[in-house]
Parts: sequence; C-alpha cells; structure tokens
Amino acid sequence: MNIVMTIAGSDSGGGAGIQADLKTFQELKVFGTSVITALTAQNTLGVEGIYPTTPDFVELQMKAVFEDFDVKALKTGMLFSADIIQRIAKSLRDQEVQIVVDPVMIAKGGQALLQEDAVRAMKKELLPIANIVTPNIPEAETITGMNIHTAEEIREAAEKILQLGVDCVVMKGGHLDGPSAVDTVFFKDGSSFKMRSKRINTKHTHGTGCTFSAAITAHLGRGLSLKEAIIEAKKFVQGAIENPLNIGHGHGPTNHFAHRLGYEAEVEIIE
Repeated sequence: MNIVMTIAGSDSGGGAGIQADLKTFQELKVFGTSVITALTAQNTLGVEGIYPTTPDFVELQMKAVFEDFDVKALKTGMLFSADIIQRIAKSLRDQEVQIVVDPVMIAKGGQALLQEDAVRAMKKELLPIANIVTPNIPEAETITGMNIHTAEEIREAAEKILQLGVDCVVMKGGHLDGPSAVDTVFFKDGSSFKMRSKRINTKHTHGTGCTFSAAITAHLGRGLSLKEAIIEAKKFVQGAIENPLNIGHGHGPTNHFAHRLGYEAEVEIIE
C-alpha cells in the first residue's frame, strides 16, 4: 500500500484543505495520513474563524505518523504561521519523502490564510527542500514580488522561484484571461511544458488548488515521475471542475467523485 501525507488546515465545509486532500487520496487509491495545522470554521460562503494548532502539536503529529508509516510523498497546504513552517521544515529535513508545496495564502472569499512573516519562512525554510511548488498567479506574485501578466513574466517568476531551491514549479494559469486555462511547468534543468484545458464558466472551484496538489502527491506516492504526476493530476482536477456537485450557496467544491465515475477530462500537453 502506498502511503502519503497531507499537512494542512481543516475545512469544516469539506471542499478544501485536509478534507479535499483525503478525498483525493482515496479516489486515487493511496492511503492518506494527515497533520492538521489549523481548524477553520468555513463553508462555501467564506471563512468565519481560524484556530491554529500549536507548532509543538504539529511536530508531534508528524512524529507519530513518520514513526509508524513509510510515507512516500506528502503535500503542504495551509500552514498559517512562520513558527509552524519552521517546525515542519525541521521535521522533514531527515525524511526521505517527496514534498509538494501548495503555497495556500488566500481563501476564495478573500480571507488571508497565511501570515506575512510566514511567506518569508516558506521561501527560506520550506521551498529549498521541496520537489514541487504549485502557485497560482497571485501566490507567485507574493513569493516573487512581481506583477505577472505575460508569458515572459510567468517564466521570469518561475525562474526566481526555482532559484530558491525547489525542483519544479507549476505556474497555474487559472487567474489569467483567455478562452483556455494554461498551466506552465518549469524544471530546474531548464525544461518546461504547458498544459492547456478549456476554461469552465463556474463558481464551483473551492478547493481546486488543494485537490490538484493532493493528486500530484498521490501519483508521486504511486511511483509516477514528476511530469507524469503533474499531468495526471491536471486531468483529475479538470474532471472535478467540469462535473460540479452544485452544492452550497457560494463557491462550491469540486467533484472528487468525477474520476471514479469515469469522467475523462481533455488536457492538451504542449512541449
């Protein structure tokens, strides 16, 4: 059995965070373990409260899992504070595990999910030991201090992030304009490719970033290469967006069941 881990916040609405990650793991046939960094009171309309876990207890959760399970890959999501990030990075340095960082910063409703000093800690402590980071455009702008609008600016921002030590950057293009959504993937060896999918006119996109990074983690845990894991994860999340559940009164969740029900999303790979 392939075992993976999510280190993230709990979403009481079930569409993002730990809940979305574990659903994704289950759908992709890996066993999911979890480390909770914060509790949130939220639904599809927004975040009403955040109660962070102490850094000591975050570290204790990680210790408990690593002592008993052979974790092949893990992802981080909402990490909340610099103290928590530093403790996570410390716990991971001696682990032989593939690391996916989803730099969760802002909720769909606009609420901040990462404190300002935590961005500096992420750049200094976590990204240098990560295999993949999956920022959307606003997150990439925060990490790099750039304004990103063009393909050249996307490349420049990715190069800046790669210089922090990460092996691969997936620059998600959902926030850019155009009839298609184009994600560009950059590797530290200088290679890159694009993934193009149709843009879906829907408000039901809560948890897409969590789901995408969790799917990458699941596929890495199953032994796929970085490139294969990213492409298969894109197909998974695209299918989840194209076949919404239509629940909640705000930004509803994606459909994690879509993959099991046989929905095949079309994703064009451009080398």
